[in-house]
Amino acid sequence: MNRRSVLRTLGATPLVTLASSLPGCTRPPEPAASASNTGGARIEGAPSVARFTTSGDPVVSVEPLSTQWRTKDPFLFCAHHDDAYPIGNESMGPRESLAGRDIGQDFSRQNGWSMYHGSVVPGFPQHPHRGFETVTITRKGLVDHSDSLGATARYGDGDVQWLTAGAGIQHAEMFPLVSSEHDNPLELFQLWLNLPRADKFADPHFSMLWSDRIPRHTALDRDGRRTEVTVIAGALGSVRPLAPPPRSYAARARSEIAIWTLKMAPNARYTLPVASAELHRMLYFFRGAGLRINERALPSRHLAELRAERETTLVNGADEGELLLLQGRPIGEPVAQRGPFVMNSMEEIQQAYSDYQRTRFGGWPWRSFDPVHAKTRGRFAVHADGHRESA
Repeated sequence: MNRRSVLRTLGATPLVTLASSLPGCTRPPEPAASASNTGGARIEGAPSVARFTTSGDPVVSVEPLSTQWRTKDPFLFCAHHDDAYPIGNESMGPRESLAGRDIGQDFSRQNGWSMYHGSVVPGFPQHPHRGFETVTITRKGLVDHSDSLGATARYGDGDVQWLTAGAGIQHAEMFPLVSSEHDNPLELFQLWLNLPRADKFADPHFSMLWSDRIPRHTALDRDGRRTEVTVIAGALGSVRPLAPPPRSYAARARSEIAIWTLKMAPNARYTLPVASAELHRMLYFFRGAGLRINERALPSRHLAELRAERETTLVNGADEGELLLLQGRPIGEPVAQRGPFVMNSMEEIQQAYSDYQRTRFGGWPWRSFDPVHAKTRGRFAVHADGHRESA
């Protein structure tokens, strides 16, 4: 089902059917992960997860990573997009045949990339959200944003967009292939961060965290080996992050949200700061040759759930290593999710579908479901109130 048929479905289908049929930004089925070779007891029903119970060990569990990464409250999930897009055509789509792809639902990674829900340009055309936040961390490539409030943006190459969907918004996230002379690789993380009940109907709002303004902390170990920490959320010592949207869960100091990416030189050593025992802390080792957490080996492309209150020393392997750290105090409220809506009960989910049918969360002011900006336009943002920014 593509976005056009989703919208027709929204306008004509009874709510009881809608609650199970709207894809929104739902995740594709995940491939089965292979068992980890790290020892420890296996969790029943999740044979790829190794769990550890030693009280002094900072590692709670280890598991392999696939495209969609497991998270814990207050995070809902993390998607890692890493697409080797080819040279772009005049429409900023791939200058390659799309034959054999399920256009509208292409998560195939054929030739190293997917069209996702795009039909000309890869990406995620018009779709609604309510009740949570998206944090999109770009590492390579560009994202074109358009939304139902009339806001637009183009961001990428290290920029972060932090969107509080709150009471409801529609947006499109397209991946324009702007170069017609060389390949257009794209890599990004998209996090879904939950909102407490009190903020699920906040006014929608996004903040742009431009790459050159995001603070970074550099640490040298005793041998002079470097670890660089990009501080997207959550203070790291004296390094303070840029502000998230005003009604973000991260705007509550008590949440202790941290979103950091770490780049470690070969054989570098770095100690994570100790935090509150009540926090959930997840460490994603997505690129490198191997890592040790205290005395425990962590293979590349694995996730470690950590005890935040334990001193945790990371020792990188022979290649440069890259990691993502997510941390936060659990919200601890019921979670009801259907497609692009995350509320506290199924009754609220039904209300979200009803409200969307009635209001379209402000409508869609753009000519197409999958708008992209001019090929030559640089990185920018125009907010709903008319405020303009340039990278």
